[in-house]
Amino acid sequence: MSVQLVTILILLAVFLIATVLPVHMGALALTATFIAAYFIYGSEDYSDSVFGFFPGSLFVVLVGVTYLFAIAKNNGTVDWLVHAAVKASGGRLVAIPWAMFTVTAALTAIGGVVPAVVAIIAPVGMSFARRYNINPVLMGLFIINGATAGGFSPISIFGVITNTVVADNDLPGSPLFLWGASIVINVLLSIVVFFLFGGRKLLGGGRVDMTGDHDDDFMAATVAGDATEGTGEDIPGGSRAQGFALGSTGTEGAALSGGRVTPAGHGQPSHQHSTAEDRADQQALQTTALATEQHAAPVTTLDRDRTLTLVGLAVLVIGSLPPFDLDIGLMAITVGVVLSLIAPRGAKGAVGQIAWPTVLLICGIVTFVGLMQDQDTPGWLGDNVAKLGVPLIAALLICYIGAVVSAFASTTGILGALIPLAVPFLLGANAVGAIGLITALALSSSIVDSSPFSTSGALVVANATERERDSVFRTLMIWGFSMVAIIPIVTWLVLVAPGWL
Repeated sequence: MSVQLVTILILLAVFLIATVLPVHMGALALTATFIAAYFIYGSEDYSDSVFGFFPGSLFVVLVGVTYLFAIAKNNGTVDWLVHAAVKASGGRLVAIPWAMFTVTAALTAIGGVVPAVVAIIAPVGMSFARRYNINPVLMGLFIINGATAGGFSPISIFGVITNTVVADNDLPGSPLFLWGASIVINVLLSIVVFFLFGGRKLLGGGRVDMTGDHDDDFMAATVAGDATEGTGEDIPGGSRAQGFALGSTGTEGAALSGGRVTPAGHGQPSHQHSTAEDRADQQALQTTALATEQHAAPVTTLDRDRTLTLVGLAVLVIGSLPPFDLDIGLMAITVGVVLSLIAPRGAKGAVGQIAWPTVLLICGIVTFVGLMQDQDTPGWLGDNVAKLGVPLIAALLICYIGAVVSAFASTTGILGALIPLAVPFLLGANAVGAIGLITALALSSSIVDSSPFSTSGALVVANATERERDSVFRTLMIWGFSMVAIIPIVTWLVLVAPGWL
């Protein structure tokens, strides 16, 4: 058996073991790198080799953007953005789901980890859905789609992972096209969701009371969201994939279909865990913590600290674009440090809220992929697939692999692993464009986050009422696996098969 095939089998074992057993995928990947380098390949300088594969620049980016997002959550900037989005809707019921879509897209675009943002917005959006008789599936999918739409911005987690892997492998890429494609497809999906799940009845011109009851409702939803945050260890948030490694996929449906969500915080006498909450909390243990500061009332105004945070975010975006092209990670940390110096109250505890488990996941997977590249596994795959003479079919297969594995394992891990493995041999066949395939693979791997077997989907289910929960779970399961079947072929037909990218 060739060493290249051995590395592929080890990678598959990492995904499988981390999916069905309570072990962190990033830690498992680092262990696999050590075992493979020393015991299989017999490298005397195995430690230097392993550490040489560690993605230092990606580490800085992941730490920087999640650090800055933690500060924005601490000082109320995130809460203000939610309020501003709802207010901008003018109180029209038909606009509320789109307001939730927009604010989640904005938060993930500035560096929020996708399910962590969903954990913040889901209690607010689902509260609106209950109060104004909006289908909870409609609201939940708008929140998830919005988070995914923003998730591929050049300074977001998904975007950073994809663009870094592309750059490190000297592949053609277009960060703005990737982000734009993500926005377009998620907007189109949300339009379908709107009409499929009862949006027509919202077109009648109903309005939300923006003067009294609305503020009370917003405050209640915000407090409920804070209650789900609890402490640093118990937050439902972070990267979906590594969190899902904690449980058996076969029992997920039963776990999420029952239980009761209560507003009491963790550690309080009246707090009760439902199996749905347990699942969301378990997932959080391998993801990221959110802010521990709780706001007693909804944040509706900009103070000095929030204004400075918005200015800092604007500086980060501008600095990362041409003609500056400054390093996103170093920029994010610099902005965070400046905010810490001039507005220290919001920076309290922010370092502890960095998405450390997400950092471990991505760096572990990318380190193992570095070992695979050192063993010329991509070239070996390329040679074998080239013999088949069907690069377009191979590209479609890669997209389906990304969708299926991501539905049960790791979106972020898939983005870090499949791109360097898939693209080189397809490029070598001179029949598939890198930009088209990378975009199709990224979209196929991320849109399936709407499944209830993901952290984002699980959070929507957990925030539904007990009466709604079974129905919401079944509907999201049908929708999520429909995406697994449909999105790869659609993206392949549009982005890959025509050969225009």
